[in-house]
Amino acid sequence: RVEVPPKAKASDLSRRVVSAVVMLAIAGTAFALGSPWLSIFIALVALAAFVELVLLVLKATPNYFYQVAAIIAGAFYMTSAAFALARMPRALIVVTVVLVILTDTCAYFTGRAIGGPKIAPKISPSKTWAGLAGGMAGAAIWLVMVVTVVGYALSSLDGGEASIAAAVSGKSVILALVIGAGMAVAAQAGDFFESWLKRKAGVKDSSRLIPGHGGVFDRIDGLLPVAIIAGLIWGWSG
Repeated sequence: RVEVPPKAKASDLSRRVVSAVVMLAIAGTAFALGSPWLSIFIALVALAAFVELVLLVLKATPNYFYQVAAIIAGAFYMTSAAFALARMPRALIVVTVVLVILTDTCAYFTGRAIGGPKIAPKISPSKTWAGLAGGMAGAAIWLVMVVTVVGYALSSLDGGEASIAAAVSGKSVILALVIGAGMAVAAQAGDFFESWLKRKAGVKDSSRLIPGHGGVFDRIDGLLPVAIIAGLIWGWSG
């Protein structure tokens, strides 16, 4: 076992914090500016992640046919997610991103607290069924809260007295619970997909583009499928 010097650990933590602050500042600025800057930012992030995916695919298999098929599928995957995010209202982007963050956070802490059987130890050794359940619960509760707030706000616009009980029906709560839990599963599936691809490629991170955080694909792997689902629901409901 190799012991990491305390100075090295502190240096790595500093790099992670600085990188996180820079990423949040760039994303926050693009979000605040809105169109067209937000769409450009989304497109650049998707392009960076796609380039990393292509490099992973090329390392994962020498088969030319598999490489071409995977790159085409990856292009469709990244483009679909980027298009879905770019056409969403900013409020829905916030709801979607927070859902993914809560899924990861709740899954992490629930998994560490409860432990138990692994979902796919050969792909992602740290992921447990308990963690997945925690992530599903966190995402579901988040969507119920969103539906409750939106319903309350809309009920106050009708001219009547606003109340949470009147604004939220049992059907809407159940639907929010189901969709939230389903999106959490999708987020974890996106994470598993990238983990599987990295294992095939024999690498730890999709790239070293972000100091202390790996690559862009590492940061948005769970967001990609959730964005596609949220975009489809938004398009269908609109």
